[in-house]
Amino acid sequence: MATFFLIIIYLAFISLGLPDSMLGSAWPVMRLDMDASLGTAGVLSMVIAACTIVSSLLSGTVLRLFGTGKVTLISCILTAGALAGFSWSPSLIWLVLFAIPLGLGAGSVDAGLNSYVAAHYKAHHMSWLHCFWGVGASLGPIIMASFMAGDNLLWRQGYLAVAGIQLLLVVILFVTLPLWDKVAKSSRVQLSAQEGQQEHEEAAAGASVSVKSWRVKGVNLALLTFVFYSGVEASVGLWGSSFLVNIKDLPAATAAQWVSLFYVGITVGRMLTGFITFKVNNRMLIRYGQWVALAGTVLLILPLPSIVSLAGLMVIGLGLAPIFPCMLHETPARFGKGHAPSIIGYQMAAAYTGTTLVPPFLGLLASNSTIGIFPMFIVLFAVAMILCTERLNYFVRKVRVG
Repeated sequence: MATFFLIIIYLAFISLGLPDSMLGSAWPVMRLDMDASLGTAGVLSMVIAACTIVSSLLSGTVLRLFGTGKVTLISCILTAGALAGFSWSPSLIWLVLFAIPLGLGAGSVDAGLNSYVAAHYKAHHMSWLHCFWGVGASLGPIIMASFMAGDNLLWRQGYLAVAGIQLLLVVILFVTLPLWDKVAKSSRVQLSAQEGQQEHEEAAAGASVSVKSWRVKGVNLALLTFVFYSGVEASVGLWGSSFLVNIKDLPAATAAQWVSLFYVGITVGRMLTGFITFKVNNRMLIRYGQWVALAGTVLLILPLPSIVSLAGLMVIGLGLAPIFPCMLHETPARFGKGHAPSIIGYQMAAAYTGTTLVPPFLGLLASNSTIGIFPMFIVLFAVAMILCTERLNYFVRKVRVG
């Protein structure tokens, strides 16, 4: 039963990733229908991300009150309705309004399923869980591209199709709702007394030092690294298609397909990272990933044929793949197990902050100049991420030697 139920959770994470990459793929066409500026996509992205932060912060209380199953079901209903609303929206203000439930639903699903898997399944399942987010994020632009192919430019039907997929998941979640509590109770029975005592002691230790965690040397650099990482990932996803259409003169459907390969790179990279960790430690994977991502952004800058830009997007995705999960996993080693729970929470907040603020900032700059600044902007953020990480590694080495 647990394996069958895990498949349902993986399907839910695919549906979570589907809408995340659609706005950037469809925006070159959407903005013409809505008579909106290029940078308006950044505003929509910011509304979605801000609502995701709110629902994530409230998720602990909501999950305790209603349980993960019900929260996931309601959240999927919200996202399905919001996506259907996007397909119907007659004006920009309606897109903004429907962006609110889209963000609220996504944040609850993200936090709820991560917490559930962490509590009731073994650790390696968490890595695969985020791979399935990448599957959804890769399929989103592909679905949108299929509706925008040729002269049709049917972006509304693309959103409606994904809304239909979400509704199908709603039906599956409703039918399997009683399983959530059964699987949770079964997994709790299987926990040994020793494991339970260890979890209790670590939780108590984390609670006792939570106030002091901000003061741990290097935490500020870790938070900045998450801001820069999320800024790069979200900006490439949102503005990559517009860059390819306006600077590389590619058709909107082709640009959407190319951006999907960026998410394919993340997905494949994270799948491989799960195996590579047996031979390479987190710090080296983070370092290699950052330099590979930087190399991909350089390919976007070079005045070479458009196919090089395609390679650049894929290389960026492959480079980014190990960074986020490895940075989270390295937190206890960097700052101690007692501080880790609090600091991981800070890092997630920093990541959401980067997702919320960086893409709109790039959109504002592009609206007042040109989307041609996109690759140089990504290069600057990638370099900043590398500098923060290397400085953090220096602090960690210094503390250990001392």
